Parts: sequence; structure tokens; C-alpha cells
Amino acid sequence: MSDDLLPHPATGELFSSPVPPGTGWPGEPATSETPAARTVAQVRRLAGDAERIGLDELDARVSVCRACPRLVRWREDVAHAKRASYADQPYWGRPIPGFGSPTPRILVVGLAPAANGANRTGRVFTGDRSGDWLFASLHRVGLATQGTSVHAADGLELVDTRLVATVRCAPPQNKPTTVERDTCSPWIEAELRLLAEHVQVVVALGAYGWDAALRSYGALGWQIARPKPRFGHGVEAALVGDGRSVTLLGCFHPSQQNTFTGRLTEAMLDSVLGRAAALSRAATD
Repeated sequence: MSDDLLPHPATGELFSSPVPPGTGWPGEPATSETPAARTVAQVRRLAGDAERIGLDELDARVSVCRACPRLVRWREDVAHAKRASYADQPYWGRPIPGFGSPTPRILVVGLAPAANGANRTGRVFTGDRSGDWLFASLHRVGLATQGTSVHAADGLELVDTRLVATVRCAPPQNKPTTVERDTCSPWIEAELRLLAEHVQVVVALGAYGWDAALRSYGALGWQIARPKPRFGHGVEAALVGDGRSVTLLGCFHPSQQNTFTGRLTEAMLDSVLGRAAALSRAATD
């Protein structure tokens, strides 16, 4: 942990990097007493208790996980070194819990936090170019109260929507290993178990989010079509379980690689998220 205290860009409160749990960061879910998983077995045990502890405590446990040594080193090294443009800010430097409604009709599944985005701000998709695209589109289709997201105290709220990352720590080159993905999987499975009764539409950002959604619903015992539905932008698939069906929508990830090249346009992103909003409304009418 750094001995240098820096002011949060919204509150001015001083924090070290990475931010210790329970010290008052905006949106902080954990306390100094929150149990931290350090092994695969501990992740499974702490996540497996989700139905008893509830979503808030699950978020807290996610936010202090230390089960993947390479990811812990990387996220904390980035928090210490800092990108030059954010050198005057403290970095969260910890895993990123889900964000949004606790009873969402729409679940958006991404890959992992960005090293200088969510790893800095402490909120998924917040503070990077992918988030700029995503939140602007969510706002345009009526699923967010504002179109910008710069830090965890900016007042943004999601409407009937929750965002989750498949892997909760920022990985080097944005590429978690298969072992790291599998170590982290009990967290998203536990979160989905708590949310499943509310969710009517899942939007998968990229093939990674698509596969994670299929695996996670499968782990909950839901029926997945065979052969496995293939990812594509605008592709739809049905997930069946608990006596009902949930629509899975594929969407190109709003990464700079996709948005800079025109592979994903604002209209394309709005089309998928607008479809999700329309499906969720129709399911409740």
C-alpha cells in the first residue's frame, strides 16, 4: 500500500492507493472486517453463502478478494504507478463489484475492469472510453439517468439494469487466464443466483461476456441450447430455467479497438441496448 495520500476527485477526501476497505471511498461496499478470499476454495465458500448474506455483502466480499496472485500484483502495481494523466488521484486498486439495480430486469455482462478505468474509480466501466460509449448509449435508450460516468460519486444511476464483469480484477493486456476466469466464476454465479428471478434480458458484451453468461446460467442448472449458441452482434438466444425464458443478446464490446475502427457504431450499440429495454418492458406489460 502506498504511503502517499491523494484527494478523491469528487470528495477531496484523502486515500492511499490501493484503497483500504472501510475507509470511506464513494460506494465502498466493504469494511475492515469483510472476509477476503485468498484461495480458490475460499472464493467458493464465501460466494456459496450468497443467498444467506445477500447482494450487499456479496459485493463487499468481491471487493476484497485476493485469490489470483498475478491479478492482485497487476492491479496494485497499476494503482501505485498510475497513468500520468491521473497521477494526482488515488486508485481503487481492488476487485470491482457489480453496479446498478439490485433487482434488474437487464443484466449487462462484460469482460474485466480496465486498469486505469474501473481499477482507478472503483466502479465498473467508469472512467474509460468503453464506459463513455456504454453509459452514453444506456442513457439514450432510457436505462441510465445520465450519459457520463467519471467517478463513483457522480450521481449516475441505472434504470432496471445492472453491470457485472466476468473477471473482477483488471488483468494485464486485458487478458485473464483461463485459471483466473475459473477462479473468479463463483462470484458471477453467486450474483446471478441472487438476481435471476428479476432478470429478463442479458446483454453480453463481446464473445467473452457471451460465453460467461452461458456458463453462469448453465452452472445454475438452466438449459442451454446445443450446439452452443454462437456469439455475434445482435444475435439472440434463449436461456430456459425456473419455468421461464430469458433472452441473451450479443453485442460487440465498446472497446476502442471496435469503436475506433467502426466495427461498433453508436447506432449499433443503441440498437442492442434499445432491444434489451423493449424486451424487458414487454415482459412486464
